Amino acid sequence: MNASRTACSLPTSRLIDKHGRSVTYLRLSITDRCNLRCRYCMPEKGVKVLGHGEILSYEELERLGRLFTGLGVRKIRITGGEPFVRKGCLEFMERLKTNNPGLDLRLTTNGVAVMPHLAGLKRLGIDGINLSLDTMDPDRFLDVTRRDRLETVLLVFHEALRMDIPLKVNSVVQVETGDEDIVQLAQLARDNSVALRFIELMPFSGKARSDLCRGESLAERLERLFPGMVEISSNDIETARKFSVPGFKGTLGIIEGESRRFCASCNKVRITPAGLLKNCLYDRGVLDLRELMRSGAEDQEIEARIIDSVRAKLVDGHKVAEQQERLCEDSMATIGG
Repeated sequence: MNASRTACSLPTSRLIDKHGRSVTYLRLSITDRCNLRCRYCMPEKGVKVLGHGEILSYEELERLGRLFTGLGVRKIRITGGEPFVRKGCLEFMERLKTNNPGLDLRLTTNGVAVMPHLAGLKRLGIDGINLSLDTMDPDRFLDVTRRDRLETVLLVFHEALRMDIPLKVNSVVQVETGDEDIVQLAQLARDNSVALRFIELMPFSGKARSDLCRGESLAERLERLFPGMVEISSNDIETARKFSVPGFKGTLGIIEGESRRFCASCNKVRITPAGLLKNCLYDRGVLDLRELMRSGAEDQEIEARIIDSVRAKLVDGHKVAEQQERLCEDSMATIGG
């Protein structure tokens, strides 16, 4: 790769599926381990984690970063599990940013272990952090995550804002999520210039579809709770629907994961900690990149296989789910959220 490549000279995407969508966004999961045990994600004792030799090494992850940016990916999001459970995460992100000039590099985290690394993230020029937070109530937080770490997460929220790090808050709405939870969370967007996005709970970890779609829709619920809420038009590839609310410094949003309304403009693929390329959250993996790299495949061969795999991307998540043997995955942590 040409080390002098700049943001304005990033290559046009060569990753185009058969429906004409260009893939320019990669979600790169570096670990399946997590320091929380969220009820909608995994059992209390966690899930069976991959062995050290089963996950991609940082060298392999850096190679994939180089290959995907060479194919036209402009944005990489580091995910987990929880990325900062893995030692060396910050240094890896620094190398990724340095070695891929012009890359839009972002992070999704639960905030529990991030505080010591915030200054480093600011220094490397992180383009944005998505902070997972499902409730502002300490007792509810403990019940949902099975860990008493709300105060730590809120400290990270306020320190990231103080450092002027672009921040979004992601909140999963469960069947038991009360109106009070939503209203309390919304205060973060009322008082601060942040995007708060409410996420439809998707059918993972044994959650049956019939349990997820009861009563009023998420949009109807927000309209009831926040009179005067108005949808803001956004670009065609925005995952979340965004809304302005009178008196709010920030915005509210909805990520309609279960209804999959954003599939038509999907521009992303995922790589799991074990190196499986996923065209869709619901597929079982379309290409084993770990096997390719460890069998000695040259860059050109890997690029060709990636291009072919992306070309076969199905039209939406419903079509993908129809082809699967079961509805649910064991844990979002094994996929890379």
